[in-house]
Order: sequence, then C-alpha cells, then structure tokens
Amino acid sequence: MPIAASDLKTKFSIKTGTAGNQNPQTDPNASLGKYISTTEWLGGVLHDLFDKVTGDENAALNAEYRCIFFHNAHGTLQLDALTVWLSAETPGGANIAIGVDPAAASPIGQATAQAAEVANEDTAPAGVTFTSPTTKPTGVVMGNIPVGQCRALWLRRTPLNTGALANDSVTLTFEGDSPP
Repeated sequence: MPIAASDLKTKFSIKTGTAGNQNPQTDPNASLGKYISTTEWLGGVLHDLFDKVTGDENAALNAEYRCIFFHNAHGTLQLDALTVWLSAETPGGANIAIGVDPAAASPIGQATAQAAEVANEDTAPAGVTFTSPTTKPTGVVMGNIPVGQCRALWLRRTPLNTGALANDSVTLTFEGDSPP
C-alpha cells in the first residue's frame, strides 16, 4: 500500500535527551533543533508554532526561528523527493521563510544530533539557507526520507513593522513520491 498522508508525521524538535524520539516536547517556543521529539505538530491553530509578535519585536523586525521534523512512519516504503513550500500566506504582518537543515535524513532514534541547535529563538541556525517558495517547482527539496527516518526543516518568521494583524498565518504544503 502506498504511503498515505497519515504516514508522514510533523514533529517538534527538542534540545534535551540523549537521542531522537525519546521525549515529548509540547512547547513550540522550545522547538529549537537537535533531536526529533515524540510530539506531533499538527498545525492549523493560531500560535501553534510561533507566539504573538509584540509591538517591540515588530518595530525591531525581530526574526525568530523554529525547527520541525518530517518523519516517515510508513512500515516499508521510502518517501522520495519530499518537497515543501508555502501554499498560502496572509499578506502583511510577518513573512515566513523555510530552509532544510544541513543534516541528512537520520533514524528517528539516532543518538547524534539530527539537526542544528540554536541557543534561543532569535539565533539563526548555521548552514540553513532560507527562501519563501510558493509553488512546488520552487519549493525546498528535502530529499528522500527512508522508512523510520526523519529530516529537519527550519522556519523563520520576520515581522514587517506593520499595524496589528489578527490571524496572520501561513500554510505549509509538503509532497513526495511514494512507490505503489
């Protein structure tokens, strides 16, 4: 049976522990790299990945960063050519950019770091190039994700020093190829 959407999990990252997929991490503000957590990020809820932008952060154009993982939970099939893009973004408020972590796909329980780790949400991850692709052909290619493995994606939110905007949002779309 081909890979279904339910086989591809998006999970928060966690900076503690001795290996990936060991511990839950439910605070999106702490999703700052290193390992994959056991906690799924489901998306679709306001402030489910980034907190509210304060007036001071907006005026300072204060960029913040988050790391999430894509996990291939299918039992037998590799996901090929995973690509991610911003299929919808509310104009104004803040811009979102994405970049693949330089670490290759890794087993979810790997003991060495599975992604870059940043000290705090204001620190850019090393080795990540950010873009704001809006179509699959211009999307960020994360590559192949073997069975039971994961790969990290970084998101950067940059306020635009505009007036307050309720429900500023973005939709991430991801797609890959599945053998039949």
